[in-house]
Amino acid sequence: MPETRAPRVRGAVTYAARLAAQPRLLLAVKTAVAAVLAWYLAPMIPFAEDQYSYYGALGALVTMHPTVARSARVGGEVLMGLALGIALSLCGVAALRAGVPGGLVLGVVIGVAVLLGGWRFLGTGGDWVALAGLFVLLAAGGDPEGFSVSYLGTVAFGIVIGIAVNLLVVPPLYIRRAGEKLSLLRDALTSLLDEAADALARGDVDRDGLAPALARVDEVSVTVREEVREAEESARANPRRRRHVDERDENTRRMEAMERLGYLAHELVDLLVDVQDADPALGPDGRQTLARAIAKVSDLVAAPVGDPDARSRLAAASRALDAYEAGIVSPDSGLRRETAAAAAIDLCLRRIIDATRPFV
Repeated sequence: MPETRAPRVRGAVTYAARLAAQPRLLLAVKTAVAAVLAWYLAPMIPFAEDQYSYYGALGALVTMHPTVARSARVGGEVLMGLALGIALSLCGVAALRAGVPGGLVLGVVIGVAVLLGGWRFLGTGGDWVALAGLFVLLAAGGDPEGFSVSYLGTVAFGIVIGIAVNLLVVPPLYIRRAGEKLSLLRDALTSLLDEAADALARGDVDRDGLAPALARVDEVSVTVREEVREAEESARANPRRRRHVDERDENTRRMEAMERLGYLAHELVDLLVDVQDADPALGPDGRQTLARAIAKVSDLVAAPVGDPDARSRLAAASRALDAYEAGIVSPDSGLRRETAAAAAIDLCLRRIIDATRPFV
C-alpha cells in the first residue's frame, strides 16, 4: 500500500507545482472551488435564508485575488461598503414607511451612497455602498430587515470561504517570478549599455538612436517594480514565506540596485551626448577607451547573482575605467566644459560599478 501511494503523492505534488506556476489558471481554479463551496455551505448560516445562497458565491468571487493579503483586505473593504449601503437603505425603508415618495427616497439613498463611496478608507468597498443600497431597496420585498441580514451574512460567509481557500490551497507566492523579472531588467540595462558603447566607438552617440533602449529600460522597470511589490504582498499572511526569506531580501536589494542603475544609465546617455564632440578633451583614442570601459561595465552588470566569474568581471571593469580616467586631459580655459563632462562620465560609471558590488 505505501508503494502504491507514493507515486500518487508525487503526482499530486507535481501537479500542484505546475498549477502554482500558472497564476491565472490557479486563481481561476481556486475561485471556482471557493464559489461552489460557499454556495453549498451558505444554507448552514444562522439567521440567513436559503434562497439567498448565491450571495455566498458572490462573496467568494469578489474576494479572490492573486495574494492572500489582498483577498483579506478587499474582503474587509467589501463588507464595510455593504454594511454602510445596507444602513442607508434601511433608513430609506423607514422613510418609505413614513410616506416619502419612492423616487425621492431612491434618489437620495443612491446619491448619498455614491458620496460616501468616495471615502478613501473604504477602498474597493466604496463601489459596493450604492449597490447594497439599491439591492435592499428594490429586492427586499416586504422584509427588508430579513433580506439585509441574509444578504450581508451570506456575502460575509462567502468572503471567509474565499480567504480560506486562497490561504489553504497553494497560497500564491510570487517571489521567484519577481526574481525572474529582475533578471529581465538587468538584461535591458545591459543592452542599453552595449548600444551606448557601440555608438560611442563609432562616434555616433545619438539620443534618438538610443531612445528605444531607454524606453525598454523604463518599461521593464515599471513592470518589475509592480512584480516585486506583488511578491512582497504575496508573502504577507502566507505560510510558505518562511522558506523564502533570503530570496525576498535578495529581490529587495536587487530592486533598489536596479532602480539606481536605471537612473545612472539615463545620466550616462545624457553625458555621452554632451561629450561626443569634445575631441580636444577626449579624442578618438579616448572614445575607444571609454567605449571599452562601458562594455566592461555592461559585462559586469550582466553577471547573474552568484556568478563565479563576477569578481573577474569587476576587476576588468575597474581596470578599463582606470585606463579611461588616465587618458582624460587636464582642463584648461578652453576645454573645461568638455573635460568636466568626461570626468562626470567616469564618476557615473564608477557609481554603476558600486551598485553592483553587493552582488559580486
